[in-house]
Amino acid sequence: MTSTLLPGITASTVRSERIAANVLGRASDAASRTVVFVHGNVSSSLFWQPTMLALPADTRALAIDLRGFGDSETLPVDATRGVRDFSDDVASVLDALGVTDANIVGWSMGGGVVMQLLIDRPDLVGSLTLVSPVSPYGFGGTAGADGLVIDAQFPGTGGGGANPAFVAALDAQDRSGDEPTSPRSVLRTAYVADASVLGEHEDLWVESMLTTKTGVDNYPGDAGAADGWPGFGPGTRGVLNSMVPAYFNTTGIVDVVDKPAILWVYGVLDAIVSDASYFDLNMLGKVGVIPGWPGEEVAPPQPMIAQTRAVLDRYAAAGGEYLELALEGVGHSAHLERPAEFVAALTAHLR
Repeated sequence: MTSTLLPGITASTVRSERIAANVLGRASDAASRTVVFVHGNVSSSLFWQPTMLALPADTRALAIDLRGFGDSETLPVDATRGVRDFSDDVASVLDALGVTDANIVGWSMGGGVVMQLLIDRPDLVGSLTLVSPVSPYGFGGTAGADGLVIDAQFPGTGGGGANPAFVAALDAQDRSGDEPTSPRSVLRTAYVADASVLGEHEDLWVESMLTTKTGVDNYPGDAGAADGWPGFGPGTRGVLNSMVPAYFNTTGIVDVVDKPAILWVYGVLDAIVSDASYFDLNMLGKVGVIPGWPGEEVAPPQPMIAQTRAVLDRYAAAGGEYLELALEGVGHSAHLERPAEFVAALTAHLR
């Protein structure tokens, strides 16, 4: 992966008891703190490189490729464990590196991974930064700020909701922007609010997306049956099923005894994680993209931002603290779209 590394970033393979993981690093001669970055779905640690390079000189920066992404080992994802296959991998890599009490940053699905890490291995987390994180109640299938389960079969969630044309484009290593379902087109329209911010690194981000391993054990996963609209439910394998509320719930961060400070950063124009997400099938039904939507009472869109805020409010009421930073004009990738502002907020949080 040398051709995709920016000057100042190194890559190494860390072999833990669970996984052979690719880890990017930016060294510091006199590191006073360590920051660990965890990427999101259909991406890799490559997305974190500019942020790593922009951190203060006394900060050691690491970014870990999750299983089935980047240059890490391709292992199956048991979705019935939620995202614990990912978070346990991260914990094992940090243990192998001798890293404790780190400042952990998670983006999108990675936000869910690091919340799970806080629940299971609080000793590893000195502070937490969530960048456009998946709701603590998972992705799809819940309503209201308190994450009420809409239907116990969770119709419309999981691996069956992936666009087959997008999966095929990943398989074909499509680097073009010719089709709306190509990775480059999805990057331009869903990962950011304004594609002009991608600049010189756009090809690098596409290469990162194309490292995603596809199949029922990885992305997107398998599908199951459900009686309700749109006629399928979650499976038990793969990435998208790992975030289904049937298996995923990180509201347990509220009960962690020693609560680290949390920085929550998101874009107001996020197309993926929002109160009106265009990756939520109930929202697509509501606006007529998917026919046959049974209506708001049966299949309401998920208020993802409201749910995250409600859980973080409970976290604060239980003795923790958090800062909410909502960025106008920003989509799903604050670290790409407002890099200076993001690094400034993260650096202040570290201090």
